[in-house]
Amino acid sequence: MLIYNTTYHVEDGQEKYFLIWMQEYYLPEVEKYGVLHAPRIARILSHREEGGECYSVQFEVENSAVLHRWHCEQGVKLNEEMLKIFKDKVVGFPTLMEVVV
Repeated sequence: MLIYNTTYHVEDGQEKYFLIWMQEYYLPEVEKYGVLHAPRIARILSHREEGGECYSVQFEVENSAVLHRWHCEQGVKLNEEMLKIFKDKVVGFPTLMEVVV
């Protein structure tokens, strides 16, 4: 089992809109595709950055091949949509992790 995590830095004043967009659009679209499971959004408390908040968006995925297919078929489109809406006010970077215990 793998965890696909994306950490987002969200500029001050955009947090409310980002969380609404995630809950009402992004997560439902990802769930429709059917290969990323157990979504959750967490605010990152340990690394407070000036000018914004950081959030972790996580999903469980069976393997890296499934994740790659999702990314090519849906993930790129969702990222483009996020860029259109938030421009440079939301910046994310992904991390793929393996559950060991």
